[in-house]
Amino acid sequence: MSKLDLTKQYKSYYKAKPTPEIVAFEKIQYLSITGKGDPSSEDFLNHIQALYPVAYTIKFKYKGVDKDFTVAKLEGQWWFDMQKYKGATIDTAPKLIPRSEWEYRLLIRLPDFVSKNDVDEAKEIAFSKKGTQLINEVHYFEMNEGKCVQMLHVGSYDDEPESLKIMDAFMKEHNFDKAGHHHEIYLSDFRKVAPEKLRTILREPVK
Repeated sequence: MSKLDLTKQYKSYYKAKPTPEIVAFEKIQYLSITGKGDPSSEDFLNHIQALYPVAYTIKFKYKGVDKDFTVAKLEGQWWFDMQKYKGATIDTAPKLIPRSEWEYRLLIRLPDFVSKNDVDEAKEIAFSKKGTQLINEVHYFEMNEGKCVQMLHVGSYDDEPESLKIMDAFMKEHNFDKAGHHHEIYLSDFRKVAPEKLRTILREPVK
């Protein structure tokens, strides 16, 4: 029995160059949970941990019918109150806006054969086993991101503004306007990889 690996099936989704490039993506489905606050906080970690029991419940259901898959990389969308912080650009926002003011949506991509009903069923099973209230906030989510500018950032999350500045200049050069939430794909596990070696895809929807 072969195991589906989304990073191999959708290579263009999980790969980026160390310089800005234009890409495009159609509708994709995910597990999702939303929150607000400092990504270094315990609450943020709790939101991450709420996703995985649901993801693995779905995985083991499909493993039982010979459709096993590898749980995909963690992703995140980030945004802030643009009326309150007018003038903040993609590269200046991380430094200008307090971490407590950032809103986020954590994501794990799902195989195409997983349905919303599968997610709802998995939530009930996972909650019955774990009893973690945040599991009830996990939900099925679809995103049609369309055209994006992306770039691979290698290094600490705190150094992302350096890459974002390069992306911002590229967007201005091509007369692109921001058209959605900032999106990150965490190719490295921050618990196991040194900060200077972290690999993160930075993605900005544009029009």
